[in-house]
Amino acid sequence: MNHPRPGHPPVTARHYDYSPWHFWTEADEEEQARQTDLQSRMAQHDPPYSFGGQCFVSELAAVQNEELRLGPRCYIAAGAYLTGSLRTGRDCTVNPYTVLRGKVELGDAVRIGAHTSLIGFNHTMSDPETEIFRQPHSSQGICIGDDVWIGSHVVVLDGVSVGDRAVIGAGAVVTKDVPAGAIVGGNPAKVLRWRVPPAASTAERPERAADDLAGAVAAFADAARAQAEEILDRCFEPDGFDGGLFVEKPGTAPTVRAQCDAIEIADLLLGRAPDQLPAAAQIERLRAWQDPTTGMVGPLLPDGGQRALRPGMFDPEGGYHVLCVGYALDLLGSALPGPIRVVSEADAADIIAGLEGLPWEDAAWGAGDWVDILGTAFLWNCGHGDPGRPGAIDALFGWLLAHADPRTGVWGSPRAVDGLLQPVNGFYRASRGTFAQFGLPVPYPERVIDTVLEHARDPRWVRPERQNACNILDIAHPLWLTRYTGHRAEEVTALARTLLSDALGHWTAHAGFGFQAPHPSTAGAEATTPGLQGTEMWLAIIWLLSDLTGVVGSLGYRPRGVHRPHARKRSR
Repeated sequence: MNHPRPGHPPVTARHYDYSPWHFWTEADEEEQARQTDLQSRMAQHDPPYSFGGQCFVSELAAVQNEELRLGPRCYIAAGAYLTGSLRTGRDCTVNPYTVLRGKVELGDAVRIGAHTSLIGFNHTMSDPETEIFRQPHSSQGICIGDDVWIGSHVVVLDGVSVGDRAVIGAGAVVTKDVPAGAIVGGNPAKVLRWRVPPAASTAERPERAADDLAGAVAAFADAARAQAEEILDRCFEPDGFDGGLFVEKPGTAPTVRAQCDAIEIADLLLGRAPDQLPAAAQIERLRAWQDPTTGMVGPLLPDGGQRALRPGMFDPEGGYHVLCVGYALDLLGSALPGPIRVVSEADAADIIAGLEGLPWEDAAWGAGDWVDILGTAFLWNCGHGDPGRPGAIDALFGWLLAHADPRTGVWGSPRAVDGLLQPVNGFYRASRGTFAQFGLPVPYPERVIDTVLEHARDPRWVRPERQNACNILDIAHPLWLTRYTGHRAEEVTALARTLLSDALGHWTAHAGFGFQAPHPSTAGAEATTPGLQGTEMWLAIIWLLSDLTGVVGSLGYRPRGVHRPHARKRSR
């Protein structure tokens, strides 16, 4: 039993059960030891419950979860009733008599008032001849962003997403998504005012008709073309090495990728090489950067030289250069001077060993990245008349075909920490470098669509203020690649329209796109600063989404480089 706080009467004997925030600074050693023992016993649950540092769980709470993952300094107070799956970030509060049921995910610093209910499931009622309690449940889940305050006696229903830094007033009944930074109240809850002013792309807006979306796409494309030279000049350092170098964004060091992104952006919007250097000079530079021994391209050093790459396949600092340098030269009408020798010298056993050693279950994106580089290296090598050792490229495609999960169409498995993010993103990278580039159908295309659509319902990655170029590209490209099946076409189109409308709003005039979408709730984040990488990637995303929604004719460009949608010929 809790001991009274110093100076308080015995009636407060269960003080910490109802007011846990002082527990780890004021409770005595005996009580703290008992709480530690309670969490140790709860951690033996199957599957194990997990607790960050200085968490508190009242002995008077009903914790009946199938899954429970509390971040540091979270507490569950007396009278709380928890079932289903609860995952939290840091510093979250579940105050007295709060009910959290079904699938609920909380970000960092989510504070939930007493007597509030978050119900992440629902009864179905599709069969009027069957009593409702006998019908199955459905569950979309509830996702709450970072720094959210939910008042007392609030009800949040299944399927709702609450954006970062939002506030839900006491007594509200929340039946639809809450925008980031909004203060909502009432039944049903509506936006009353803004804690953080809304960005244009995330403010509530009516659904655009097809003609309106086509017009918005055309207006965006006209603005982007008009500002392209300014965007490129903003990221060019003329006093650098060998006549000047591009940088990712002002104030950063030159990189190999920045040179290539500049070439891709100029090709997309201007139909030519960047004006900052003659095309011939850019070709000469990129070709000179390839190491003749390995065929790889090392990263740039501050003096304009290059760091030697570690042997084997593939040094993380040079792997992406196989893609970006190869395609930049391709856009300029040239090619790497020689094959990627670390790939041309690999036999089938080497390829299989490499694939088997990748972290598909824990880091599917990193595994897909390795496959993307390998497939692209085979593509460039075929252009040099060097398809590799007998059976090597067949081993790559054979392994991918044999190991794609027929239930999901992808490689790898979802993780508790980020759901389907890793396998979906890994599928994009692996399929882009292999099936897409070589013009071959992916295995289980309809299951891929199912998996990507399920992933796209996870608001952690698709809420406008949470979007970044990687995560949205990795949704858009697989849906585009499998569009020929017609599977769930209406859902795909509806999702593409929403993401396209969001993407158009991420543009910053005269600067381009940041890697992460700009939003008042993320103001000052480095990833939101416009740069060449974000601009190149979002331009490709907008093409893919425009094609999926049938308005691509208003855009006036098509990616031909790293993010080209169509297969590339394998020989010249």
